[in-house]
Amino acid sequence: MLTDQKIGRILNKRTEGVIKVSTFFVETHTHLDLIKKNTQEVVRDAAEKKVTKMVTIGIDLESSKIALEFASRFEGVYAAIGFHPHESKFLDEENLKELEELTRKDKVVAVGETGLDYYWKHSTLPCQMEVFKKQISLARKLNLPLIIHDREAHRDTLKILAEEAKGLKILLHCFSGDLNMAKVCIERGYYLGIGGVVTFNNAKKLRAIVKEVSLENLVLETDSPYLAPHPFRGKPNEPKYIPLIAEKIAEIKGISLEKVAKITSKTAQEFFGI
Repeated sequence: MLTDQKIGRILNKRTEGVIKVSTFFVETHTHLDLIKKNTQEVVRDAAEKKVTKMVTIGIDLESSKIALEFASRFEGVYAAIGFHPHESKFLDEENLKELEELTRKDKVVAVGETGLDYYWKHSTLPCQMEVFKKQISLARKLNLPLIIHDREAHRDTLKILAEEAKGLKILLHCFSGDLNMAKVCIERGYYLGIGGVVTFNNAKKLRAIVKEVSLENLVLETDSPYLAPHPFRGKPNEPKYIPLIAEKIAEIKGISLEKVAKITSKTAQEFFGI
């Protein structure tokens, strides 16, 4: 059994070189409100691993408000405001108006996560599409980037983005497409979020994508508390595990951890304007 003490020893051993890097890491996708741990401790533990900036993600009105609260409390924390496709059925006109008000607040750096989920279908597909388009319009109105959730909906996601989101900054969170889709996204100027899945033994397709595409098109994320990287797969995830993801990317591409940290952080900062 992996106790907190054992996890700490493994993480310190696996990331001992991280402390020596001259730059820092940016965590582009966490759900701080869902991590069952004191948030101050989560942010502190991440900072000790040089994860000094992070974007916490809203999936509905309540979580978006909490994201804003965390952003106001912690210097390196920023908020993304939006409705997850699962919650699309709850975004009526009144909630959309309130969402826009929230999105105008300080330290809101993106709209999302929004998009399409054809795996669970907690909201109907027409509803998801409509709400996705409304949030794209909101991002355009406020000149904010979009964080995209795309699960088994690649074709429709790309189609809607092509038709509705031209000129906007796009980040495909937890990228799950194939290499051809990755190339299309990069040609359009989109960015790919790479998380703990890249460390899984069965993630050959994702590792091939990471090897093939330019590092400048990638950013780091955990999607915590989900999708913890190896060797913590199946355990609660946290932003402090970002260096393990960066370490794997460095291994795949045959480059230094320092370079991964420097370039992905620069990309994330420019994308979010932080």
